[in-house]
Amino acid sequence: MLSQSLLRRVLASLLLSSTVWSTYVVHEKRESAPSGFVHLSSAPDDQMINMRINLAMRNQSGLEAALEKASSPTSPTFREWLTKEQVESFTAPTTETVNAVTEWLSSFNIISTPATPAGDWIKFTAPVKTANQLLNTQFSVFNHTGSGHTYVRTLGYSIPSDLQAHVKAVHPTTSFNGPLRARSPITAVSVAKSASSVEKRTTVPADCNSTITPSCLQDLYGIPTKLVSPSTKSKLGVAGYTPQNADAEDLATFLKEFRPDLPSNLTFITELYDGATNIQDGTQAGLEANLDTQYTVGLVNGIPTVYEDIGYTTKDGPDDGYLDSINYLISQEAPPLVFSTSYGFDEESALSLSLTDAYCNAIMQLASRGVSVTFASGDGGVASSPDLQCEGSPFPPTFPTCPYATLVGATQNIPEIGAGLTAGGFSNYFPQQSWQADAVNAYIGKLGTTYAGLYNASGRAYPDVSAQGGTVEIIINGHADYVGGTSCSSPIFSSVIALLNDELMSAGKPPLGFLNPWLYANPQAFNDITSGNNPGCGTEGFSASEGWDPVTGMGSPNYAAMRTAAGL
Repeated sequence: MLSQSLLRRVLASLLLSSTVWSTYVVHEKRESAPSGFVHLSSAPDDQMINMRINLAMRNQSGLEAALEKASSPTSPTFREWLTKEQVESFTAPTTETVNAVTEWLSSFNIISTPATPAGDWIKFTAPVKTANQLLNTQFSVFNHTGSGHTYVRTLGYSIPSDLQAHVKAVHPTTSFNGPLRARSPITAVSVAKSASSVEKRTTVPADCNSTITPSCLQDLYGIPTKLVSPSTKSKLGVAGYTPQNADAEDLATFLKEFRPDLPSNLTFITELYDGATNIQDGTQAGLEANLDTQYTVGLVNGIPTVYEDIGYTTKDGPDDGYLDSINYLISQEAPPLVFSTSYGFDEESALSLSLTDAYCNAIMQLASRGVSVTFASGDGGVASSPDLQCEGSPFPPTFPTCPYATLVGATQNIPEIGAGLTAGGFSNYFPQQSWQADAVNAYIGKLGTTYAGLYNASGRAYPDVSAQGGTVEIIINGHADYVGGTSCSSPIFSSVIALLNDELMSAGKPPLGFLNPWLYANPQAFNDITSGNNPGCGTEGFSASEGWDPVTGMGSPNYAAMRTAAGL
């Protein structure tokens, strides 16, 4: 528990912002550290903190309007995505904003540098003593009991009142989260087949209820198998985080077993950031990393696949590269047109609203350029994470619930039903979106008073879609293994989008880009899943039903129908 003395000190410091420091106002605060964090001590004055400030965009509403026009199926400029330069013209802060914040930092002898091409994020390093003075706060050391990791954070901070319109978020401050975790692929069956014994098998399992392989997905969803042209303009990316390593030799074994029709030299492209290494020694492959690369390269028929590996030396500290992964893509002239992430934090409230909003705005920048950003929704049912204890409490939303991302839930079995582990529900940070209102309100109407008060009926609803996340076979360290969860679903769904992009761009058309308005406008493009539920928090959770639901979203891919809906 957080000591009462610390709470009094921080609140007193925040109160000072309106008295002794009359020009300061509280910018953000929380009453206590989240469950799982224990206050250890005040942070040492001489400890250095790598800090970032998110500056107000020059014209955020203009970018939002431009994205709405480009992503709305009824718009005359549908899928006319923006260029990198056009996006930066909206996101770059004004000279007034830059000068005001620079003057503030300079008064504390702090020199900042841009952290993004548009300059909407700046960065600097300062000792705790200076950071305390800058933000009129008290940084402390907190221990995350589940991992043993320690973090320097505060319960609240202030900024000069005349900077309120210029500063959107300061990080790290009031965001508390444990280490970024993969969406915990579940070892469904313990197996120990050697690579040689795997290679001897000549057919995939006939019963896809027992094992999901690429051929199962091709049959189930109608995914094409023809090799794409070497000149394809489609490109797919997957996020990876140290210590996960994606193993190229395991991928070669996987393709030899499950996609022998593809060229034997197909592999993924590795991009290393923040000190990542992606060790390739045949013994340190990661379940998540191998799953993500095998169920993209193994499905996209030669479309270039990038493994974006983020290391420990992340610029945003213990948030483990979430923001970095998006900002690296924003900085690229030609980023992957689909980007899948199967990692997350336990719950939405782990991050502050300001940082969550800033992260979502970064995703909006990518979406505006025609990039489809997908996330595994999580594996804890309505509890979001299997580790969260929430019986008798409102259902905690997952992270992220950003409306510019497409959240992917899981199905299992054939015929498909909703997987019970799927994190699904309603955001407390973002409101219900206009493009989902009809579908979501129809479900809420059927729900009636069930779970009244346990979820935010006016929040952004998720997941948006779903795909298989049952017993999925992968190769790891030369052996076969079976995993399950929404970690499987996101790369599978993303591969479908990458293949559609290949067809669209080969026909001289733009890529699908920001998906959500199009997804909800075309329910006929998906296999509607009407069975299953996602228990958690001591309840049976939500139930799948006709139309959108918080277990399977709009449903699973139907390639032929999606192709028609895409205008092919």
